[in-house]
Amino acid sequence: MLENCQRHHMLLGLGVLTGVTILVLIVESRYAAEGPRRREQQFVIENNSTCWRHEKYTVVQECHPCSEFDIVSKSLGVCIHTHYKELLRCQSGEIVTRSCDRVALIEQRNFLKFEILCFIVGALSYLLSYARDRILSRRTYMKIERQLNRVQ
Repeated sequence: MLENCQRHHMLLGLGVLTGVTILVLIVESRYAAEGPRRREQQFVIENNSTCWRHEKYTVVQECHPCSEFDIVSKSLGVCIHTHYKELLRCQSGEIVTRSCDRVALIEQRNFLKFEILCFIVGALSYLLSYARDRILSRRTYMKIERQLNRVQ
């Protein structure tokens, strides 16, 4: 079936599939970040402060691992559940430590690894197919040339 398709039709189809994939990824990432299924974290908050829930805040320190001391001593309640914490500064000036998940970052990294692996496998498959096509074309031309030489 692929032998009957013209090259520009195949490239057009591949481009459409690539565009649809990128569109789905964009829509899915926005829906996952803002959608109704967004999981609210029910973790212990240091000093029972929840200013970040009802005020605007800025992230002072991104999500990073808690120290071994914080985890073992349980000095920070936010480190007990996920072993990750981030520092926030609320609009009122209060600095709060909150627990956070590293799952999103890990999933993003794994997704990128998967995409790179798929690209490499696809490129290798293309190169092998191209090389095989060239070999078969050369054999066909040689066979036709031999047949024409016999006739003459």
